[in-house]
Amino acid sequence: MFPFNIRVYGLLVNELRQVLVSDECRNGYSFTKFPGGGLEFGEGFTEALKREFIEELNLAVEVGELFYFNDFFQESAFNPKHQIHSFYYHVAAEEWEFIETDKHDVPLKEEGEKHRWIAVDQLEIEHFTFPIDKLVAQMIQQKM
Repeated sequence: MFPFNIRVYGLLVNELRQVLVSDECRNGYSFTKFPGGGLEFGEGFTEALKREFIEELNLAVEVGELFYFNDFFQESAFNPKHQIHSFYYHVAAEEWEFIETDKHDVPLKEEGEKHRWIAVDQLEIEHFTFPIDKLVAQMIQQKM
């Protein structure tokens, strides 16, 4: 039996109409995605997304409406025996202006993660690594 990998991501758009993205490097593999990550056993979607924002950004968020989830097969980029199901929610944060961002190379070359804002009207699918994120980026431009 092939395992399912459930992912949950937050779409944080600030008052300047910029969306937050995460540039990461894990085990020498660089990628850009929306902030978020995997569900842990015993968690619900909202709980997992709040935990991920605390872990990644030290930021408390309010989870809003579901924006999108993939209803098609997507193989994991990290393990071809895993099927990915990704859920994207609108999130809000009162203290978004305190999110630590800095100028960094993209793709990120050192292990870890860094964050940056991209204006919604300048968002392009080429900014993202994974197929579902690319689709969501396109939807953001069309709907926001």
